[in-house]
Amino acid sequence: MIVTLIRHGQTDWNLAGRIQGSTDIPLNDTGREQAREAALALDATVATVMYSSDLSRANETARIIAGVHGWNEPHVIVPLRERFYGDAEGILTSDFLERFGPWPTAEVPGAETKADIRIRIVAALRDVVAHAKANGVSADTRLVAVSHGAMIAELLRSLTDGEHPAPGVGVANGAAHDFHVSDDEIRWLAPANVK
Repeated sequence: MIVTLIRHGQTDWNLAGRIQGSTDIPLNDTGREQAREAALALDATVATVMYSSDLSRANETARIIAGVHGWNEPHVIVPLRERFYGDAEGILTSDFLERFGPWPTAEVPGAETKADIRIRIVAALRDVVAHAKANGVSADTRLVAVSHGAMIAELLRSLTDGEHPAPGVGVANGAAHDFHVSDDEIRWLAPANVK
C-alpha cells in the first residue's frame, strides 16, 4: 500500500527554533494554513484514510486535511509521534549545538537514539497498513499519516543511505513524502527531480 507521510504544520516552537520532541505544542495560525495547503496538494479524487500521531500538532494537521476533503477523522497511531529528545527537549537549536555538539554526532542524555527512531517509524508505517487492512480498506486507497520532522527525516536517511535529506536540511512543515509499504520492504517513492 502507498502511505503518504506529511509533517505537521508549524508551531510557535518551530518558529522560535525550539526543540519540541514529544512535548505537546499546538499548531499556530501559519501551521493551520500549511495544513490546508498540504490538503490541497493531495488528489481529492483518490479515496483516502487518515492517520496521525497522538501529539496535538500532528492530529490537528490531520483533522484539517481530512476536513478540507470530507475524509474520515484521523486514526491515532502512537508510534508516529516525534522523537523524544531527552535533555534537549525545549531548548533552542543554537543552545543544542553549544551543549551537545553537531546534530549528526550529538549524544543527548535520555534522548531516543536514531536506531530506535528507525525501528519505531518502520513499525508505525506497518501499524498504519495493518490497521487499514484489518478494516477492509482496499489496496488502491491512499493512506495519509501525519507525523513529525525527525521521524520522517530518519526514515528517508535510512532508505537513501543518508543522502536525503541532505546534512543540515530538515523536513519542511507540511511537506509530503510517499512510501510503498509491504510486508517485505518500505520504499521511498522519490519525486522524479530527486536523484
